[in-house]
Amino acid sequence: MTPVLSVRDLSIALPLGARRRLAVDKVSFDLRRRETLCIIGASGSGKSVLASALMAALAPGLAVVDGNVALGGISLTALPEPALRRFRGNRIALIPQDPIAALNPLMMVGRQIAEVLEIHGKMDAATRSRRAGELLVSVELAVPMANRYPHQLSGGECQRVAIAMAIAMDPDVLIADEATTALDTLTQAQILALLARLKARTDHGLIFISHDIAVVASLADRIAVIDQGRIVEIAGARAILDTPQHPVTRAMLAATRPLAPRVLGPAAEPILAATGITKTYGEKIAVANASLTLAPGETVAVVGGSGSGKSSLARLLMRLTIPDSGIVTIAGIAFARAPRAAMQMVFQDSFGALNPRRSIGTSITRAAELGGADRAKARIRTNELLTLVGLSTADYARLPASFSGGQRQRIAIARALAMQPRILICDESISGLDPVVQRQVLALLNDLQSRLDIAILFITHDLRIAAAIADRIIVMQDGRIAETGDAATILSAPQSDYAKALVAAMPGG
Repeated sequence: MTPVLSVRDLSIALPLGARRRLAVDKVSFDLRRRETLCIIGASGSGKSVLASALMAALAPGLAVVDGNVALGGISLTALPEPALRRFRGNRIALIPQDPIAALNPLMMVGRQIAEVLEIHGKMDAATRSRRAGELLVSVELAVPMANRYPHQLSGGECQRVAIAMAIAMDPDVLIADEATTALDTLTQAQILALLARLKARTDHGLIFISHDIAVVASLADRIAVIDQGRIVEIAGARAILDTPQHPVTRAMLAATRPLAPRVLGPAAEPILAATGITKTYGEKIAVANASLTLAPGETVAVVGGSGSGKSSLARLLMRLTIPDSGIVTIAGIAFARAPRAAMQMVFQDSFGALNPRRSIGTSITRAAELGGADRAKARIRTNELLTLVGLSTADYARLPASFSGGQRQRIAIARALAMQPRILICDESISGLDPVVQRQVLALLNDLQSRLDIAILFITHDLRIAAAIADRIIVMQDGRIAETGDAATILSAPQSDYAKALVAAMPGG
């Protein structure tokens, strides 16, 4: 069968001063109609740059220096910009990773879908509006959704709107760039099933870019593994998953295996106790009557779908948001009278949490000073922490932008530890990392916990990650705690209907 998309020896140069010369290095592959090619690789491997190149929409500073991308025999690499506009969104389309950021917040979603048809000169206004409704139905949304703004939709609903926009012109090639990474397990399963159904009833080829091996296993016909800009292995899905040939592939698969379980000592008195925590915003319930305990050296994971109240609970425990009612105590002391350093938080967006103009050493030293250390002792503690999280004291003067995502998360952990907390709250702190880096950070947290006897509250939407690190799991639904139990029991014999649905929706089972 003639491929719908052919990539030959594609090379894309990075700006001067980058860590390597080429973001994409002599990449070649074909995509057939009705085929799903999954491209996997670590953060910074070149996956998203490759996706941009296929759309002929590289960011400023990046440039194709060699090779060719051909769609239906037509070279996109050689086309001028006016001609490329006829292809983008028409014959080749992209489903973005962050649909909320990609959608216009000031425009109803139905109008945004219709605008795709308008840009490509299709239909009159009334027909475009009707077609937008049909597209919403095709992605399993109701027609009245057309009259809503993006902020009125959930993350999964926004992703469905983005898919509707991408398929509006019935493209030959659909590219999904980490399109399910930020979604909870249930929504992720729904989007994956939707993409599979769309492919079955249309004729497009699908390129699915991800770092989640379990997701890829449920979707791929073929898998390409990319490392440092090069495709190091490409084969049928079963061949890659069962008998990987390249060390990079083997490392990614090994990183999905469970961590060795920790051995807990005797049950101790709780270091953190929360009772009846409640927060509402008008008629919306963020958290309702939530109670939990956390013992020294224990890890409790809080799981649930988007909007279930996980992050709201974390912010309420940290007093970043003031609860309407409820009591939080640390070592038996009311939160208001407990040392603020006793509980620290590691946020999901490590780059946004760090001052981009301040060296990482200065950020950690400043945190140590806020924890009560004088300047000399704070500097010594910073160097100790950099070593503890697997970095070097030589990194002290470097800015956050010069580190990878996994390294920045280590820096954020070091900064949180600088204040010598007894409790660490990690809010989706590894969800955007590739499996190898995820495993490194999880192992680091386990190691730090063993050394320092820190209690960890771990917020995540991924049950596999919760099972890898947690002693107990709390399942939240609609702001309420639906179920609590040890990790093995929740995964093997969940009691609530919601927990059963979460477990059933785990990619790969």
